Amino acid sequence: MTDTAMADRIETGAGFIAALDQSGGSTPKALRQYGIEEDAYDGDAEMFALIHDMRCRIMTAPDFTSDKVLGAILFERTMRDSVDGVPVPTYLWQERGVVPFLKIDKGLEEIDNGAQLMKPMPGLEALLADAKALGVFGTKERSVIHEANETGIKAVVAQQFEVALTVCKAGLVPIIEPEVDINSPSKPEAEAILKQAILTHLDALDAHTKVMLKLTIPTEDGLYATLADHPSVLRVVALSGGYSTDDACERLSRNPNMIASFSRALAEGLTHQMSEADFNAALGSNIDKIFAASK
Repeated sequence: MTDTAMADRIETGAGFIAALDQSGGSTPKALRQYGIEEDAYDGDAEMFALIHDMRCRIMTAPDFTSDKVLGAILFERTMRDSVDGVPVPTYLWQERGVVPFLKIDKGLEEIDNGAQLMKPMPGLEALLADAKALGVFGTKERSVIHEANETGIKAVVAQQFEVALTVCKAGLVPIIEPEVDINSPSKPEAEAILKQAILTHLDALDAHTKVMLKLTIPTEDGLYATLADHPSVLRVVALSGGYSTDDACERLSRNPNMIASFSRALAEGLTHQMSEADFNAALGSNIDKIFAASK
């Protein structure tokens, strides 16, 4: 696996990044969406086995290829697991042409100053070394902004870039994700503050440091074009944030400087009970919509 080939693919390729990184806290919700209720499994081991089966079903589907999918963000358990006996990162890149990323955050702190910082990440350097050895290209780390509070937003961005530098030092490319809650009554104001805070930190990076940004689709169309054009930014990707697939795609299509990195919207309408033909058709339809909106 070559970092250069992956970087070129991410920076210039057509397509979107699939988010397959539901963690322990969000896995039951993802399984319910998939048609599996909590009384259908007993304990974490069975739960994670079911979500891995779902992810494998997506990754092996006919339309989940480099033709429309640039990358995939993985949960740590998924990164260490396999598809048809092949390590997941190897399968994605060598069999599908899809660049693997790893979710590294451990969840969120309580709300403070209108925002949620990331919890501590013990053992981060060792995890990054493992990810690099397994052929992972980059990471993703998420914070959440709930209101236009400058103190809280600046704290989120400072923490994100601190972690990003650790990731870069390990030879990986970080996806910095300071999500703005789509239901925030001060969403446009928060996004304006966020944009300026990110620009300040980007301008402080050396010329060799490259990052990616994962941001909520902005209320003001084209707001993040300046970020996408920054020499330190490989790509700006958008999270669906709770919007339906159709709504997220329509909003994203008005922001040509961003591509999708959807999780819930990608899996919308997919259920465990579907036949393979119906599952593949539904997933293919979602992929087509998200790909079209990411052009």
